[in-house]
Amino acid sequence: MIEGVLPLTLGFALIVTVLWETFETIILPRRVRRRFRLTRLYYRSTWRPWSVLASRVRSKSKRETWLSFFGPLSLIGLLIIWAGALVLGFALLHVGLGIRIRGQDFGPDFETAIYLSASTFFTLGMGDVVPITWPERMVTVVEAGVGFGFLALVIGYLPVIYQSFSRREVIISMLDSRAGSPPTAIELLRRHAETDSLDKVDELLRDWEEWSAELLESHLSYPVLAYFRSQHDNQSWLAALTTILDASALVMAGVKGQSVRQARLTFAMARHAVVDLSQVFNTRPDFDHSDRLHSADLLRLQAALEAAGLDSEDVDGQRLAHFRHMYEPYVHALARFLHMNLPPWIPTTSRKDNWQTTAWEEERE
Repeated sequence: MIEGVLPLTLGFALIVTVLWETFETIILPRRVRRRFRLTRLYYRSTWRPWSVLASRVRSKSKRETWLSFFGPLSLIGLLIIWAGALVLGFALLHVGLGIRIRGQDFGPDFETAIYLSASTFFTLGMGDVVPITWPERMVTVVEAGVGFGFLALVIGYLPVIYQSFSRREVIISMLDSRAGSPPTAIELLRRHAETDSLDKVDELLRDWEEWSAELLESHLSYPVLAYFRSQHDNQSWLAALTTILDASALVMAGVKGQSVRQARLTFAMARHAVVDLSQVFNTRPDFDHSDRLHSADLLRLQAALEAAGLDSEDVDGQRLAHFRHMYEPYVHALARFLHMNLPPWIPTTSRKDNWQTTAWEEERE
């Protein structure tokens, strides 16, 4: 049997580390700026091979399905790792204390210590392995309390995650009929112009300012939400956020008849979310290869605006380019890291919106 300072030290260090990681991940409602974190290491070491495997899947729908599994499975895996590490840490404390078991004159082997720790942590209460000295009993009581608290945190944590995910997706789904599938800024403005409801653009941008703030708060507190993908393959939180940034940039660049003030507020909040999330995932902005709107596309964009009756004061596109440079490098970096598609500036096809299609209609066609 191994007894002494080394198992006690390792066990205590492991328990404190896991509990602190759990506190920062679940309870602490702000971004953790510490460079090295076990949770961050876990997600980086699992996401990269997972995304590499996904990139080898040729079917887009199957690839998206594979990527959508990562968020929930990684969360379950993280909780299992935390629980296993705590069980191991308390087992090392048992070994280090030279714990005595009722009915035995010698200390337990490591396997017995693991069994005692696991049965205590998960409050099984089998009673076949029982410590008999006060220090050993105190360790058992503390572990039972930690295990109970850990399970309570997990039970409370999962609903919070899925409620945040649900709130995020509701307004993304509402964008479908307003900006197309996938959404585009020009389509958003064109549809409002067609129905003589350009005055509603301010209200829409105000809603998206609030959504961007909620996204920033929830995804900084719970970064795992960024890996949770939307219900439809042509939708994502990053595509929706980029579309709103595009629309705000167009209005600020000089689309006539639009209020610039609300566009500036929404743009500021949405860009804040993009930049902060880039820092969380350590995705360095790509300032050299992030141009989503080439000169030929700019002419098509201006023609589309004119066709919708939305004349622009930014004839040469310089003001629009200035605003685009403030966020496109960041959304490009996030899109590459998360394997999400960014929306085009102009719809490339006349595809129906998601609400206009069903699986049964596709089968008939």
